[in-house]
Amino acid sequence: MPAVTRHIGLSLGADICWPLAFEQILADAKLELKIGKDVVSFACERVAIEPFMLQPGCKYDLVVDRLTHWLAIQREWIKKCILMDGLYVYNNPWSVQSYEKHSSYCAMTALGMPVPPTMMVPQKNYEPKPDLDYTLKAYARLFDLGKVGAQIGYPLFMKPYDGGGWQGVTKIDDEAQLRDSYEKSEKWLMHVQRAVAGFDLFVRAVGIGPQVRVIKYDASQPLHGRYLPDRNFCSPEDEQVMVDTCLLINTFFGWDFNSVEALRKDGVFHPIDFANPCPDNQVNSIHYHWPWYVTSNLKWALFCAATRRPMRKTLDFEPYYAIARKDLPYREKLKGYARIARERLDAEKFAEFCQKHFGPLEEAARNWFRSDRCRDAIRRKVANMYPAHEVDEFSTRFFALVQKYVSDSEKESRQ
Repeated sequence: MPAVTRHIGLSLGADICWPLAFEQILADAKLELKIGKDVVSFACERVAIEPFMLQPGCKYDLVVDRLTHWLAIQREWIKKCILMDGLYVYNNPWSVQSYEKHSSYCAMTALGMPVPPTMMVPQKNYEPKPDLDYTLKAYARLFDLGKVGAQIGYPLFMKPYDGGGWQGVTKIDDEAQLRDSYEKSEKWLMHVQRAVAGFDLFVRAVGIGPQVRVIKYDASQPLHGRYLPDRNFCSPEDEQVMVDTCLLINTFFGWDFNSVEALRKDGVFHPIDFANPCPDNQVNSIHYHWPWYVTSNLKWALFCAATRRPMRKTLDFEPYYAIARKDLPYREKLKGYARIARERLDAEKFAEFCQKHFGPLEEAARNWFRSDRCRDAIRRKVANMYPAHEVDEFSTRFFALVQKYVSDSEKESRQ
C-alpha cells in the first residue's frame, strides 16, 4: 500500500505548553492509518512568520491556527493558502476577521437565541479624520445615556463590541456609573447589555470540531481559578442544550475551535459571549480540562488531515434561517440547528474514525500526561507567566489537576 504523509502546521503566538503536548503525543503514537489504498502517517512542525509569494505553494495539509486573530501577515498567508492551495485551517479567517461580538449577537438573536437585551452606543471619541467634524455635525444625533440605561435595565455591562479577554468590560449598577464608564471609554465602540441578574449557573462550552466540553465557570476568580473541575453539575438535558448551542454557533460562522459563555436563569441559558475563536487553551487557565483539549485537538486535526477534509471557503446561513422561520419552540429549533451542525462537521464519520484508528493515540496521550515531559511542559508555561517564587507552587498544582483528569476519565471509561 502506498505510504503518504500528511503535514500539519502549528501557527502559534505565545503558546508554550500545548504545542509540546501535541507534538510529543503525536510522535509517541507512531500512527500509520490504513485509509483506502494508502497508509497515512503524519508530520508536524511550527509555522514560521516570513515573506510569501501569492503563487500556489503550501507544504501543509492542515494548519491549527492560534495566531491569525492577532497577526495580519499570518491571516493573509492563511487566506492565500486556502484559496490557492486547498489548505484546511481551523476557523474560517474571513469569518474571524468580520464577525465580531456585535454581529454574532445579531445572527444568533435572529435565530431565536435568548441573548440578553443589548444596545450599541456611539463611541465617545473618534480618531481625527479630515471629514469627521462635518460628518458628526450633519448626522450624529445627541442621545440621552440615562434613557439608554433605563431601556436596557440595571444592572448592565458595558463592553467593547469586538473585545476579548475581559478588556474594557465594566459592570454598571446605576446611571451615574453608566455615565462615568462612558466618559472613560475613549475611542472604544461599546455595547451596553443587560446583566443576567440572579443566574444560578455560569458555564463555558468549548468546541473542537464536533467535540464539545461543558465546563463550570467562575468569572469572579483569577484566571487559574475560573475553569472549575466539577463534573455532573447540570442535567443531561441542560448539558445537551449547551452542546447544541456551541455546535450551532461554531458551524454558522465556520469556526472549528470556539468557546461559548452562558448564564442559566430560571432554567434558560442566556449566551453572553460566544465570538471566541481563539479561546483559552493553556494549562495555567484550563488545567484539569487541558488533557481533553490537547487530545480533542489532536483527534480533529488528524481526522481532517487524514481524510483531506475540504475547507468550507464560504458560509451558507440559509439552512439555519429556514429553521428560524418555522413556528417552533426555540428548543426544537436548536435541535434542528444542531443536526445541520453535526452534518457539516461529519460527526458520525468522525466518531467512527476515532473508534477505528485512535486507540494508540489515546494510550500515548494518557502516558504522556503522567510523564515528566508533561510536568516539564507545565513548568515552562508557569515560569513564563508567574513570578519565580510561585513557579513551584503552581506547577505542582496544575500537574496534580492533570493527573486527576486522567484518573477520572479512566474511571468514567470503565463505567
